[in-house]
Amino acid sequence: MNLNATEMLKEAVLEGASDVFIVAGLPLSMRLQGSVERIGKEKLLPKDTFSIISQIYELADNRPMDTLDSTGDDDFSFAVPGLSRFRVSAYKQRNTLSVVVRIITFTLPDPAELGIPAKIIDFAKFPKGLVLITGAAGSGKSTSLACMIDYINKNYNKHIITLEDPVEFLHRHNKSIVSQREISVDTESYVTALRAALRQSPNVILLGEMRDYETIQVAMTAAETGHLVFSTLHTIGAANTIDRIIDVFPPNQQRQIAVQLSMVLQAVVSQQLVPAVDGKLVPAFEIMSMTPAIRNMIRDHKIPQIEGQLYSSASEDMISMDASLLNLYKKNRITAETALEFATNPEMLKKRL
Repeated sequence: MNLNATEMLKEAVLEGASDVFIVAGLPLSMRLQGSVERIGKEKLLPKDTFSIISQIYELADNRPMDTLDSTGDDDFSFAVPGLSRFRVSAYKQRNTLSVVVRIITFTLPDPAELGIPAKIIDFAKFPKGLVLITGAAGSGKSTSLACMIDYINKNYNKHIITLEDPVEFLHRHNKSIVSQREISVDTESYVTALRAALRQSPNVILLGEMRDYETIQVAMTAAETGHLVFSTLHTIGAANTIDRIIDVFPPNQQRQIAVQLSMVLQAVVSQQLVPAVDGKLVPAFEIMSMTPAIRNMIRDHKIPQIEGQLYSSASEDMISMDASLLNLYKKNRITAETALEFATNPEMLKKRL
């Protein structure tokens, strides 16, 4: 089979795919509106996948394939001028080479078009503190963060440092200076880059992921010392997120971390993409802004009470995931079944539907 990687990537961009899958034994596949579709009938042979993957490495500035050969995994990103930016995860699978390519557009997303509430973009106005965007992989966290960074870049004269693995959205310098660093390409690890960032006079730091307690500790110190820090966690729900952060630390430090977190945390946004009536995906958001009551709950280790606060709140600063799903249902964007399937508390939501 004669396959051209550039043509294949062009087709994926035109189709509006989010990912391309090149796996031996299957036809070329793309993720369109959340579901994986096979393109064509012809199955790829191991030599086909090797050919395409070699071409992708050539497009990525002739990147050597040594890492993939020796470890069986390789992650990197590259751009094709005038087309798009791509994030690549290449891996060995049953002794053949496979790759998943994520498509990242050059244009920065428009929050209103994507259904990101203005309240979330407002979190970019905090002078300092920690703002967390949480959710499962592929729930649009990077997109929400890109919108907030873009807002700061357009409206404030600041120094923004982003630490990502890999860089997804490209931010051109606007009113702000934007330094974008890719882990393992520009620096060795999140924690090294984060420590260095504190000496680079930043106002805003975007930390791609809070992976371990060392990174979390440095991020919290950065937020405490007057920086605005954005980061992500793979948790669902504000209460789970706070539990997760505290639980990462050894038991003898948890009390102190809860106190520190209660002071530096500014907001937690939890998001998921749910299937809409029109066949597309629509985001649902849980938003928790910090109130004195919630700060006290975190400090006094009464995390389970946070859920109740979110449920009973009527302000737009505080909206539970289920209230967000209910709003989407009322606007006829999603079905009642979808709302219940993605709900945190389906029993309670059923009564409200």
